[in-house]
Amino acid sequence: VYSPDYNITFMGLEKLHPFDAGKWGKVINFLKEEKLIADDLIVQAREATDEDLLVVHTRRYLNKLKWSFVVATITEIPPVAFLPNFVVQRKVLKPLRTQTGGTIMAGKLAVDRGWAINVGGGFHHCSSDKGGGFCAYADITLAIKFLFERVQGVSRATIIDLDAHQGNGHERDFMDDPRVYIMDAYNRYIYPGDGFAKRAIKRKVELEWGTEDTEYLQKVHTHVEGALNEFKPDVIVYNAGTDILDGDPLGGLAISPQGIVKRDELVFKAARSRRIPILMVTSGGYQKRTARIIADSILNLHSLGLLDRERAACALGSSSAILLLPACHV
Repeated sequence: VYSPDYNITFMGLEKLHPFDAGKWGKVINFLKEEKLIADDLIVQAREATDEDLLVVHTRRYLNKLKWSFVVATITEIPPVAFLPNFVVQRKVLKPLRTQTGGTIMAGKLAVDRGWAINVGGGFHHCSSDKGGGFCAYADITLAIKFLFERVQGVSRATIIDLDAHQGNGHERDFMDDPRVYIMDAYNRYIYPGDGFAKRAIKRKVELEWGTEDTEYLQKVHTHVEGALNEFKPDVIVYNAGTDILDGDPLGGLAISPQGIVKRDELVFKAARSRRIPILMVTSGGYQKRTARIIADSILNLHSLGLLDRERAACALGSSSAILLLPACHV
């Protein structure tokens, strides 16, 4: 699931945050170069509407986003505070709303097909009433709530959050919800350090500075298997942040590109072997080379038969309408 509208470009302001605000398009271009996908195999993400967002977000929070200084704080790009809000809406928030719509759409596709990948999304620091850490909309919470409310047979979900940062947004949203099991592996010393949100984590894997491949992959394998044996979900949301990469300016871990590819393989194998639908979102990743690594990981999943290419795409409507549609066939 992807749209060219995912990418944030405006007078170079996006360069003031370490996030590569064009990485999503680069992933798609790499996959096209490798002949894995063509335009007709991409489901076009549609922008999440206010009605969609209000399934989780408070009206008060959405109104706050009409203040540019609030968006500047959330995105960590201070000059955004001085832009007219109509510009902020079009150039910053619309791309994030489109990625959020993509995650909602990908949730339904995953349930229908067994898997789906939103090339964007994974805004795991945003909860129903508070954004932060470049996350303005709670796309993971939204995708799960949409499935619970509108798709028959989906009443239990597992979030496997392997971004380098704690996923405090969805943790706050599902704090007392027994239908959602959260596994979170993160650098214990970095942002957000949200002690309250940690109470929602059923399987907490706190990592040390500079954790390397061998230890990391062993922990991922052990805890993913343990999580899925402990709680049988109807869908898995996999937050596949690449900010665990060695040299990432914010993640503080030391995982190789090959380690990231292997990590994604372990998660997909665990899900597909149990026939549990899996939705993957790409989340954090703050180096220019992360787009290539995400593409390589998707190519690896395909080469191992973990992605059914022939069932990859069909024409669909808006992010809200998708949840009213039956499974479609190419």
